[in-house]
Amino acid sequence: MKRMLTLTMTLLLAMSLLTACGDSGKKEPEVDLTAYFDQMIKDAGLDENYMADLEGEMLESYYPGISDIATKQFLAKAPMMSGVVNEMVLMQCESEEDAGKAAAILQERIDTQAEGGAWYPESMEAWSNGQVIQHGTYVAMIASAQFQETWADGFNALFA
Repeated sequence: MKRMLTLTMTLLLAMSLLTACGDSGKKEPEVDLTAYFDQMIKDAGLDENYMADLEGEMLESYYPGISDIATKQFLAKAPMMSGVVNEMVLMQCESEEDAGKAAAILQERIDTQAEGGAWYPESMEAWSNGQVIQHGTYVAMIASAQFQETWADGFNALFA
């Protein structure tokens, strides 16, 4: 009888440990990156056409390898005619591993621009304040002379 009780208790303990290893119930929020971007531009008082999509050769020259990463959502934006640093990439990757790869590519862009690629001292300083932020499969690169803190805080708030 003692053996049976001990065996039953051991099995119950093992089952409870296995269930504890399962999903913690905390799920990544679903964020509409396009809606977030549109709201940021509106809140900043910028014209909706101020920033254009970075695509094709320009996208690859700015962020080599970024188009090889599988994404669910992807926006890369920069003003086409402006001396002010305002560049942003918002993406939701297929996996956290892909998000990590994207973050490394985006950080390389910031580092390159901050170390002389942006040419002008004010632009290089703005780039040196740029941030790559990752929350699970979501990644943002924000480089803005005017809105850096506001936009970075806004992105982080989506996951708070």
